[in-house]
Amino acid sequence: MTNAASEFFPNEPHWELEGTSRIPFLTYTSEEIYRRELERFFYKGHWCYVGLEAEIPNAGDFKRTVVGERSVIMVRDAQGDINVVENVCAHRGMRFCRERHGNRKEFVCPYHQWNYTLQGDLQGVPFRRGVKQDGKVQGGMPADFQTSDHSLTKLKVAVRGGVVFASFDHQVESLDSFLGPTIGGYFDRLFDGRKLSILGYNRQRIPGNWKLMQENIKDPYHPGLLHTWFVTFGLWRADNKSELKMDTLHRHAAMISTRGTGGKSEQVTQVSSFKESMQLNDPSFLDIVPESWWNGPTAVMTTIFPSVILQQQVNSVSTRHIQPNGHGSFDFVWTHFGFEDDSEEMTQRRLRQANLFGPAGFVSADDGEVIEFSQEAFESKPAHRTLAELGGRGVDDHTDHMVTETLIRGMYEYWRKVMEAPASPADAAKGNAPSPCSAA
Repeated sequence: MTNAASEFFPNEPHWELEGTSRIPFLTYTSEEIYRRELERFFYKGHWCYVGLEAEIPNAGDFKRTVVGERSVIMVRDAQGDINVVENVCAHRGMRFCRERHGNRKEFVCPYHQWNYTLQGDLQGVPFRRGVKQDGKVQGGMPADFQTSDHSLTKLKVAVRGGVVFASFDHQVESLDSFLGPTIGGYFDRLFDGRKLSILGYNRQRIPGNWKLMQENIKDPYHPGLLHTWFVTFGLWRADNKSELKMDTLHRHAAMISTRGTGGKSEQVTQVSSFKESMQLNDPSFLDIVPESWWNGPTAVMTTIFPSVILQQQVNSVSTRHIQPNGHGSFDFVWTHFGFEDDSEEMTQRRLRQANLFGPAGFVSADDGEVIEFSQEAFESKPAHRTLAELGGRGVDDHTDHMVTETLIRGMYEYWRKVMEAPASPADAAKGNAPSPCSAA
């Protein structure tokens, strides 16, 4: 039987209850919804992560990356400023840059050799004034052609603590306002002005909706259950001292945990993933040294919606960039880093502990697999929904335990406002819900 809500919004997900504790599978499977997400979250009104200053230390250094599905280039110019430009030639629309990293004095499109400065300004057009032949000028651009009218698309750029964000929306709020004081505080805890050093990258393509990775890192329920490593060695478990915090709009979040504060809770040690007899052939993976900047927590996982996760898991620190490429797929890129004043011993420790993560990590391989299996189920049963009711059905800005899914509910509270999702089948039937396309 078709309900009235479906008649009003046949391609929209409909929520069983008020609130966001039951998330329709269609949220993850609709191509129409995905395209609207790109416009509203990645191309308008939000800051997106593009990289670290340390990745482009010298004039001319660049990194090719993405904002949403759009290819962009982060580059340092001769004055030392960081620019972000879209990787689309103003002439015939070619993605002119193919390398992931490199150094250039200028950008040249190989198709017709249009030439751009590192700020994205067009500075050279072959045969702009035509070709002289038999005393006549043939061809060339129109007389009113101006190079200043044909720059690369330039993004607005903000840098905080050595981290570079960009936005296609030049009217976007300030980065400080976007992060807010609570999440901004955890951001500054990790990026406190020390110079960064790049240790390496991991990259994988995960066949699942991009939001599932935001959910995964807003979900303290699963780490001590899914990840044998975490619960067995006490790196993240339900009885550790912990906190969950959000910004005022509930789009960003921080999960905070302190290792070794939970004792030996029977509720934890009896879960199937706890392996009391599990031993490491190389105990140096757990050679953990407290750092002064931790100020207590041994792990803080911060989600900056929509594009990046900031990881501190004991001595391993990294950014994790979410790069969507379709409603059921995204690339996930780790940038592992340290600090320039790290000792050689600390650098090696960070590198060893980085093996917990990435596509073949001791821990994170589990996340990619469960996301893939979830997406398969969503695609096969699009009229169903997930359940996120641990800890209740409401949204708590701050909790002091991990036994809750409040951060997921908070994210979808924000998602529904921006996406203008129908409030409920009953409201949609009455015509009370806003048009889902009115702000597209």
